[in-house]
Amino acid sequence: MKTAANKILVIDVGGTNLKIRATGGRPIKVPSGPKMTAAQMVAAAKEVSAGWQFDAVSIGYPGPVKNNQPMLEPHNLGGGWVKYNFKKAFGCPVKIINDAAMQALGSHAGGRTLFLGLGTGLGSALVIDGNVLPLELAHLPYKKDRTYEEYLGNEGLHEHGKKKWREHVADVVQLLKAALLADRVVLGGGNARLVKTFPPGVEAGKNTNAFIGGQRLWK
Repeated sequence: MKTAANKILVIDVGGTNLKIRATGGRPIKVPSGPKMTAAQMVAAAKEVSAGWQFDAVSIGYPGPVKNNQPMLEPHNLGGGWVKYNFKKAFGCPVKIINDAAMQALGSHAGGRTLFLGLGTGLGSALVIDGNVLPLELAHLPYKKDRTYEEYLGNEGLHEHGKKKWREHVADVVQLLKAALLADRVVLGGGNARLVKTFPPGVEAGKNTNAFIGGQRLWK
């Protein structure tokens, strides 16, 4: 199958919304929430995309993925994801990747790109010359026996306030950029809009990057 020419349905799964777009179409948001199961996500995506033309699906999943299947149930959604047969449900080939990795792939423009997703938690992925490496940096220790996610996620934002949160973001960005030898860092996620200044080599991600990444999965 020559997948590069296929029309792809891309689903970016978030704790608040599903963002769905097919090749050449416009993105549509569908509310998700803490009770949405895998079966409900598929049903919602199929309802929205009824009549659309696509022959493969890319799913950005908010958690670790291995062998094209979620490894753990999501923290901010309902259950039933780990053993769900997405290929059977959609009736076509499906590729599943961590949501941060999908955005990282869509943000990549050569060299080494580090993507950090600033949202409910902290997503992370590294792309090296087009090869995507999902990372799980969120739960590594950062300060005072607390993790990167506890400082940079919603918990840290609400606890420390925007000004202090921005300082932590700037500190972690430079720390990880140096540690991973990244040429550029892309900040995405819903809270990236709160970052006011971007040092050299750091930039804001675009909402369309996840969809670009979903397309690139099949190339």
